[in-house]
Amino acid sequence: MTLSNVTERLRQMRVEHRKTTLLGIGPMSKRIVRVSLLVAKKWDFPLMFIASRNQVDLKELGGGYVCAWDQAAFAATIREAASAAGYTGPCYLCRDHGGPWQRDEERRDNLPVEEAMDLAKRSYLEDLVRGFHLLHIDPTKDPLAGASVQLEAVTERTVGLIEYIEAQRRDRGLPEVAYEVGTEETSGGLTSAVTYESFIARLTSLLERKSLPRPIFIVGQTGTLTRLTQNVGRFDARAACALSDIAARHACGLKEHNADYLPDRILLGHPLLGVAAVNVAPEFGVAETDAYLQLAEAEQEVHRQGSIATFSDFYTLFSETSVRSERWRKWMTGETASIPTAQALENPQLREQITRVCGHYVFNDPGVKSCLDEMLAKLRGAGIDPEGYADGAVARSIERYARCLNLRGLTSSIAGERSLS
Repeated sequence: MTLSNVTERLRQMRVEHRKTTLLGIGPMSKRIVRVSLLVAKKWDFPLMFIASRNQVDLKELGGGYVCAWDQAAFAATIREAASAAGYTGPCYLCRDHGGPWQRDEERRDNLPVEEAMDLAKRSYLEDLVRGFHLLHIDPTKDPLAGASVQLEAVTERTVGLIEYIEAQRRDRGLPEVAYEVGTEETSGGLTSAVTYESFIARLTSLLERKSLPRPIFIVGQTGTLTRLTQNVGRFDARAACALSDIAARHACGLKEHNADYLPDRILLGHPLLGVAAVNVAPEFGVAETDAYLQLAEAEQEVHRQGSIATFSDFYTLFSETSVRSERWRKWMTGETASIPTAQALENPQLREQITRVCGHYVFNDPGVKSCLDEMLAKLRGAGIDPEGYADGAVARSIERYARCLNLRGLTSSIAGERSLS
């Protein structure tokens, strides 16, 4: 069952009797991948793992900060974890924000257009070879264009990248791949219904002219914005409904990014508004981080009680590494985003806040990994189940979305629809 098949079935089911919104999960760690598979097995829904180029990419392009994964290692980890979890349902590897300048260092280095596009193509080609199912074509991060990239340029580059990918796919005899286009970050944005429809109409016209597949998802701005550990945007239900209707008229689905931390009352309405899919990533990383912070406090408590002779002092290393990573600046607000690192380290409240916001970026740091293993071992020795505690924290976060987005039993429902067709 291809992802294109799934989205087509969902459009049909929406008209007939069932409304649901797919969930794209950021693979921030091995734990999140493993727990996602267990939750999807329990709740019976299709999985989409959405990996950005900063998270997963070719080693020669810098690799990824998540477990140092390249595409091959990422795909292999998903397969192994699915087998270990006994998950046999649909599981889709998805590229999130693929394209030129989508790695942080490419923007910092102000790479020229030709070089940035070449690196993007190399990354996409490896995605194809390693069996990715959905590719997000996002050529909107152009440091040479100043504050924004004009939608005309976005459209042309999008078509050019899809044309390249399709040529490579056909030459190598690889299976069909689905596409996602647009971004929540386009300046002037795909925010208004008029701009959104104009973009889709122009894009699909060019794709049809070249006999290229139309995308299954079009990203649109619904007002969501993730900062700190909350959604600081203002969700616009009317805009979401309008953009969903426009996408549906073009046989596509509205994809919402930055759905992290949205309250249940808003998430529950997403299927009714026609939102085809949402992406959530930082929230799941924060859930795992929070679990480790609680376990660090528990370790110190059982040490005070005399249950263990020494403690790892995991928090000190974890928090210092998180602050020094500098990864937190993009998630902060106001003057805090530019505060000197040394000053952040000396402020206990800010240090803890930064750790919660970006702790997941340093899960793979050798020192952090070693100290975490030490802490977990000490807790196990004291009779605590730290793995079960951390798994449970991540599972609850994912299950909230599964419940609100009406995902329970979706795989079986789609299978039933297919058998009747």
